Amino acid sequence: MKAKVYFTREITPEKVVEMYHKLGIELPGKVAVKVHSGEKGNQNYLHPEFWKPMVEDVHGRIVECNTAYGDASGGVRDNTESHWKLMRAHGWTKYFDVDIMDAEGPDIEWDIPDGKVLKKDVLGKNILNYDSMLVLAHFKGHPAGGYGGALKQLSIGCASRAGKALIHSAGKTDDRYETWKQHADHVQFPEAMADTAAAVYRHFEGKIAFINVMKNLSVDCDCCVVAEDPCMADIGILASLDPVAIDQACMDLIIKSDDPGRDHFMERVNSRNGIHTIEAAAELGIGTREYELIEV
Repeated sequence: MKAKVYFTREITPEKVVEMYHKLGIELPGKVAVKVHSGEKGNQNYLHPEFWKPMVEDVHGRIVECNTAYGDASGGVRDNTESHWKLMRAHGWTKYFDVDIMDAEGPDIEWDIPDGKVLKKDVLGKNILNYDSMLVLAHFKGHPAGGYGGALKQLSIGCASRAGKALIHSAGKTDDRYETWKQHADHVQFPEAMADTAAAVYRHFEGKIAFINVMKNLSVDCDCCVVAEDPCMADIGILASLDPVAIDQACMDLIIKSDDPGRDHFMERVNSRNGIHTIEAAAELGIGTREYELIEV
């Protein structure tokens, strides 16, 4: 059965809310709203003002986790104190309640019995405080994963600092310094992302929704301190209840585009075997690559 993916070419805060309501779901209880809050110095991330009407509509709380950067990255979200400072500087705390879910330990572990690479997902313990989740993804490229969308938000996005290190190293280490010396290859890394995405999706299954915004289409992620400028024109907003289908639909819109920057974007995706994350997630049964694109 094909998944439904709603698509609009209009990119406004109000359109995000409209696309969410197309899904026909009412997220219950305490709603965790997963965003990418943007690294210090990054110019491409989607600002809190853009997401404000959507977050208010579901009465949600912004959730993030610390990163697994080493000292050389220049990033400041790898420890709670400086992460909070950046959250304030970027305006997230001005508009929303914010939860850095692994700010205080201990982390929690969820089993992934059918995981291709990882058999457990290590997450900030505060994820247990939420009844449902809204995943707001800025779809773009990624230096390690090829692209970042809904599946990345579920996997690396919800993992604690130790959990991120385990994903990047395909389970070899939970040390944020050692993981970069033992980084997984272009098969194990996307599979580790799919494994951990599956753990989070299954926890919230039936109480989770996804919105991908195809804007500021850089080959680099919002986690990059110095990101390459966008190489393609903005495409639109997509919404779905299926994380596999929504990422596949975004990828197909890129591939079918006649934008002169398409080949540069896809070189990043293909050189990192990025589509394998989608393939692996589909094999784990958390969604389908077959979808109906409904333009609104």
